[in-house]
Amino acid sequence: MKADYGGKRIDYSLYLVTDRSLSRGRSTEEIVAAAVRGGVTCVQLREKHCSTREFIREACRLQPILRHHKIPLIINDRLDVALAVGAEGVHLGQSDMDIVDARRLVKHNMIIGVSVECLDDAIVAEQEGADYIGISPVFSTGTKVDTAAPLGLEGIRLIRRAVHIPLVGIGGINVGNVREILSAGANGVAVVSAIVGAVCPETAAAELKKLLMSVNEF
Repeated sequence: MKADYGGKRIDYSLYLVTDRSLSRGRSTEEIVAAAVRGGVTCVQLREKHCSTREFIREACRLQPILRHHKIPLIINDRLDVALAVGAEGVHLGQSDMDIVDARRLVKHNMIIGVSVECLDDAIVAEQEGADYIGISPVFSTGTKVDTAAPLGLEGIRLIRRAVHIPLVGIGGINVGNVREILSAGANGVAVVSAIVGAVCPETAAAELKKLLMSVNEF
């Protein structure tokens, strides 16, 4: 699904989240370029263990690739990095800066996404001005170890009935479940290991994209 943002149309359908630990020795730039060729529509740069300077350098390496294809760059957690590189957005977790404070700093010049683990958090996120919600986790995942119990498809349905902004499911996403996640009411899927850890990220992204498009045809 595409959503309006500052005169742009943001497509959250195939949302890539980077993770160096799964990269098989390849650079983040290499993986993102391949995933873009395969059809990803949004990219979140997640760097938990590098310096601020390296985080900024990594973001700057991705920007030419993404801007050429008009794909938004979302920075995980770090609003300062997002502002420093002129990224299209920032994604905040429950322990990061409050949405209200982030919105005060960026006005409506930046996408703000937020991870939620329950219905109440989703309702508050919309009220406080989030542009989209990451429902985390939908299924069990080994990518993050500090998550709540999986919300499942029923969790997506409950949140979909309560909020109006785009929803992106994350956690345990693969070719076997992307269709049912969209059918439950999500506007897109956020994928980590299924693309970053794939032997061929381009092929993996293309396969997921094909499945997502088949849902939208009905």
